[in-house]
Amino acid sequence: MLGAPGSGKGTQAELLAERLGIPAISTGEMLRAAVAAGSELGRRVEGVMASGDLVSDELIAEVVDARLAVPDAQGGFLLDGYPRTSPQADALDRILAKRETQLDHVIHLEVPQEELIGRALARQRADDEEDVVRERLRVYHEKTAPLIDRYADAGLLRRVDGHRSIDAIMKDLARLFGAA
Repeated sequence: MLGAPGSGKGTQAELLAERLGIPAISTGEMLRAAVAAGSELGRRVEGVMASGDLVSDELIAEVVDARLAVPDAQGGFLLDGYPRTSPQADALDRILAKRETQLDHVIHLEVPQEELIGRALARQRADDEEDVVRERLRVYHEKTAPLIDRYADAGLLRRVDGHRSIDAIMKDLARLFGAA
């Protein structure tokens, strides 16, 4: 699932994964939990996350590869916010090839930028200062937006209007996956 920070990826991923009976795998949630727990991974990524930049592709690939090895992901999974860069997409291709699986769909939640900023500021998380939010959006447009064309060219991209109610978006996603 692709979408800018604040687009609703996490909310929709959780709802859709529950409906499909598969895990929603959020690298952002895994990294935030590691920071909160004070783990070695958390210490490695805390400063990078606080600045609004992206964690290294190699580190994220390790996290994703390990998570996809967990038995609950063997019958399918939903990736929330990964990949975020072309090198991450290449790493995901290698991870999936090794597991002899492939992506079925790539969902892009589309939301106007000013709405994204408003949503992020309304969350009131400690790392949601406006300058950090704007930096995350700049990084998203620079590094993640090119994946939209990559997956559209591969015939995998499904564009979804994310500037609607949670229920309206979920109905579209459920229809897309035959789980309406």
